[in-house]
Amino acid sequence: MVNIHEVIETNDMIEKENLDVRTITLGISLLSCISPDLRELNKNIYDRITTVAKDLVSVGRDIEKEFGIPIVNKRISVTPIALIGGAACRSEEDFVSIAKTLDDAAKAVGVNIIGGYSALTAKGMTKADELLIRSIPEALSVTERVCSSVVAASTKTGINMDCVRLMGSIIKETAEKTADRDSAGCSKLVVLCNAPDDNPFMAGAFHGVTEADAVINVGVSGPGVVKTALSKVRGKDFSVLCETIKKTAFKVTRVGQLVAGEASKRLNVPFGIVDLSLAPTPAIGDSVADILQEIGVECTGAPGTTAALALLNDQVKKGGVMASSYVGGLSGAFIPVSEDQGMINAVEKGAISLEKLEAMTTVCSVGLDMIAVPGDTPDSTISGMIADEMALGMVNQKTTAVRLIPAIGKKTGDKVEFGGLFGYAPVMPVNPFGCEDFIKRKGRIPAPIHSFKN
Repeated sequence: MVNIHEVIETNDMIEKENLDVRTITLGISLLSCISPDLRELNKNIYDRITTVAKDLVSVGRDIEKEFGIPIVNKRISVTPIALIGGAACRSEEDFVSIAKTLDDAAKAVGVNIIGGYSALTAKGMTKADELLIRSIPEALSVTERVCSSVVAASTKTGINMDCVRLMGSIIKETAEKTADRDSAGCSKLVVLCNAPDDNPFMAGAFHGVTEADAVINVGVSGPGVVKTALSKVRGKDFSVLCETIKKTAFKVTRVGQLVAGEASKRLNVPFGIVDLSLAPTPAIGDSVADILQEIGVECTGAPGTTAALALLNDQVKKGGVMASSYVGGLSGAFIPVSEDQGMINAVEKGAISLEKLEAMTTVCSVGLDMIAVPGDTPDSTISGMIADEMALGMVNQKTTAVRLIPAIGKKTGDKVEFGGLFGYAPVMPVNPFGCEDFIKRKGRIPAPIHSFKN
C-alpha cells in the first residue's frame, strides 16, 4: 500500500527535484506496410502510424493531469526503415520520401520525435541499408522530427568497418546540410553497438523485429532526485551511499512503472519495459555530472570520476530492477555533454576531455553523446572515434553509441546552440593525429573470443 508519506515524498520529487517521466515511446511495427510500390508503401506507413498512435498524446496528457507526473515527451519508434523500404526503394530519394512520410505522421499525431529511420548493419550492408545510410543527410535536413540510427557493431558479429568508414562522411555531410542551424541534424543521428530492440530514448530508438505489433516503453529520469538524496548523506561511507542511490532509483522507477501501466491500459497496447536511465536536461539541478560531484569529485573529469560513475550506474540498476519486473532499454546514467549543464561546466573549465569521456563510456549507459567537435574535423577522425566506441561496446558486451556534431564553421572554444532538451555545447578539441590508413581498410573487425557462447 502507498502511504501518505510516500505521496508527499513523490510530490516533493516532482515539484522541487525535477522528477519526470522523460518519455512514453510507442513502438509500432511497420512490417505489415511493406509493398513494392513506393506510393502505396508511404500511404501504408502514414495510415498505420496515425491509426495506432492517434491517442498517444492525449492519453499522455490525461495521465499527467490525473497523477500530477510530468511526461516530457511523447514519442514513436518504428521498425528500421531499411527493412521496410527495401522492396520499394531504388534510390536515396525514395528513402527520403519515407522520411518525409514519417515526419508528416509524427506531426499529425502530435509527437515530439519519431525514431526508426535506421539500418542494422553490424555484420554487413544490404543495398537497401546503404541507400538509406546515404540518404540520411538529406532526410534529416528536410524533416523536423525524424531521428536516425545505424547499428554498426555487436559483440556477436564484430565491427562493420565499411559502415564505420561511411558513417564518418555521412555525419560530416549531415553537419554541412544543416550548417545554418549549428549542424543540428547531427543531434538526431547516432551510431550504435549492441543496440537494444526496446530503447525508448532518442535518437537511437527503433522498434526491434523481436517486438510485438505495438508496445509501450517508458523512460524515466530524475538526476535531481538522486543528487538531493545524496546531499543528505554527505561524508557517509560507501554502503550508505549505495543504499541511498538504490532506494532513490526504486522510487523513481515506481513512478515510471505506474505511468507505463496506465498508458498501456488506456491505449490497449502491451507494456514493454521501463528504461530507468538517469537522463539529464540543461535545467539547473537536473545533471548527472552534479551527482558525481555530490559523490565527492571536485569536478566531473577529475580522478575518481569513472569509479563514481560506475558506482552510480550499478546502484541505479540494482534499485530499478526491484521496482519493475520488466526493465530494459539502456537503463543507467547518460552523460551527454550538451544536455547536462554540469557536463558543460566541466568542459568549459577544462576538467574533462574527449579521452576522459571515452573512458567514462565504459561504465555508463551509452557513449560519446551530443559532443560538438570542430567543423574541419576529418571524416576519417570521426570514423576513428566511432570505431573506438564500437570496440568498447563489443568487448565489454554493452551498448555504446556515438552522437557527434562536427560544427561547421566553428572551432575549439566556440559554442553551438540547439535549444530545448538538446541545450548547447562548447566545441571540444580533437586529437590532431590521424587514422586514415586504419579507417580505409575494408571489411570488418571480427567478434571477440568471448562472443562464442552457444
